[in-house]
Amino acid sequence: MLENDLKMIEDCSEMKITSLILISLFPVFAAALLLLAACVLFSGCYTLKQGTAMLGYLNRAVPLESLLETEAAATDGDGKISGAEKNRRFVELVQDIRRFAAEDLGLKMSKNYTRYVQIDRNYLAAVVSASAKDSFTRHEWHYPVVGGLPYKGFFNVEDARKERAKLEKKDLDVWVRGVDAFSTLGWFKDPLYSYMRSYSPDRLADLIIHEQFHATVFIKGQAQFNEEFAEFVGSEGSRLYMESRFGLDSEEYRAMLSAKDDNRAYVAFIRELTAELEALYSSGAAREEKLREKERIINAAKERFDAEYDSRFSGDNYRGFSQLPLNNAYLELYRLYYAEDNFFADLYNRSGRNLPALIASAKTITKKGDPRMQLAKALGLE
Repeated sequence: MLENDLKMIEDCSEMKITSLILISLFPVFAAALLLLAACVLFSGCYTLKQGTAMLGYLNRAVPLESLLETEAAATDGDGKISGAEKNRRFVELVQDIRRFAAEDLGLKMSKNYTRYVQIDRNYLAAVVSASAKDSFTRHEWHYPVVGGLPYKGFFNVEDARKERAKLEKKDLDVWVRGVDAFSTLGWFKDPLYSYMRSYSPDRLADLIIHEQFHATVFIKGQAQFNEEFAEFVGSEGSRLYMESRFGLDSEEYRAMLSAKDDNRAYVAFIRELTAELEALYSSGAAREEKLREKERIINAAKERFDAEYDSRFSGDNYRGFSQLPLNNAYLELYRLYYAEDNFFADLYNRSGRNLPALIASAKTITKKGDPRMQLAKALGLE
């Protein structure tokens, strides 16, 4: 059940994979403008259906500042902070993060995150990813404007469920996840959603900086590069924000570092598992034997994860791992968002740990040629 997929991911809520860009729905905007007339001729047209839902959310958006006018006499869940005070803190935090992203990091100044949408769930959309069962070969969808991407987004849960069923009939591993944000790459004013009011400052900063980077730098047809780079900029940008606003000795900064350390430990564990599976997939074993051995390896990894949990992690956010129905589609997501060679972190360190300079260099990348080589050259490291 899709709802169960989403719940299991929510149980491991600090897994960064659940908070990343829903770029797969961006093509809906551009395509809807160009193909609307054609879409109405076909029932169930993906572009028309998802575009209509997305535009519906945008039409419901109100100015962020309107939250300050909301009368909320009732206290928040902990009985300590009024709804009005929570709204004020949220508005001021968003405004400050946006200023930091533009003025301190050099990201594109836009009207993104100046509007707000009330929504009755704690995720924006469901995204489907798929992979071969006996290899880490991604399934891709092809869209106008942005080209091929290894995921497809749906606002209606039932649509994601149907897409999963279609892919499973093709004998693919499929994963469905909830995502909480998307970028329209500057075509529209990307809004904030009501569930974001509960986010910690570092999580909100990571999300906004990540998405603002996509709106600043996006290379068509380079999904891996775009996602890895935005993941790095969002993570490091949020750390710099927390350092500048709260200080290195603050409880907020230490909590953020602890969460980041746990995330790195989780990614390291996933890499250990994928390396073991890659060795299996590249062997000369028959397909059925590979699938049997794959199941054994995954089950053994789950047992090892539980046994080693306390020595690897300081928090409880990843304890749900052994309950996940792990498959190649899930593991491939981490290969997409986290570069195994730590390219961006290495380039960042070698170039003097200057994030604004790294972002400025990224703006010079063109769609022709290897974007990694272009970035290194722009930084004088190639």
